Amino acid sequence: MLMSTSRTIEGKYIDYFTKLSNWKVIPVGLLIKNHVTSDVDKVEVIDWLGTKDEYSTIFVSFGNEYFLSKEEMDEVAFGLELSNVNFIWVVRFPEREKQNLEDVLPKGFFERIGERGIVLDKCVLQSRILNHSSIGGFVSPCGWHNVIECLDFGVPIIAMHIHLDQPMNAKLMVELGVAMEIVRDDDGKIHRK
Repeated sequence: MLMSTSRTIEGKYIDYFTKLSNWKVIPVGLLIKNHVTSDVDKVEVIDWLGTKDEYSTIFVSFGNEYFLSKEEMDEVAFGLELSNVNFIWVVRFPEREKQNLEDVLPKGFFERIGERGIVLDKCVLQSRILNHSSIGGFVSPCGWHNVIECLDFGVPIIAMHIHLDQPMNAKLMVELGVAMEIVRDDDGKIHRK
């Protein structure tokens, strides 16, 4: 069995699976591919990143399979605002739901963050952003492709897993020392502090 991983990342799990299954597992490394790009993969975003200090900016994106609830979106927005760090946040909505970011995010959010943040509502070429020298962290749900990109580019992960393989990936990245998991309350909810 060929697996998109490495012994460094999952050696003990590969050994355990091999022992259980009697299959020979060959880790083929981390296969990186570019994400879908769109008109939002603009030079302006990269130019904006170029004005920021090295490792001073956080990239926030939850992909296109899960859409944050209003409550989660508010908590992420307030968390970013309170952090006082630069950020690029990709906010996604279901395809049929066209929404105005000013109406969805907390009232006055854009005024309070000023030039410190960019909020986009379309796909971006994530690898291009993660590979930029001003990026110092990625708030990620920890889908495997995101994890691989972060490892490849050396970007620390702030794990905000949501579903499927993400909780397991997040725990593995924390175990490897390349991520920290956000704190949730007893009901699994996130809070801005």
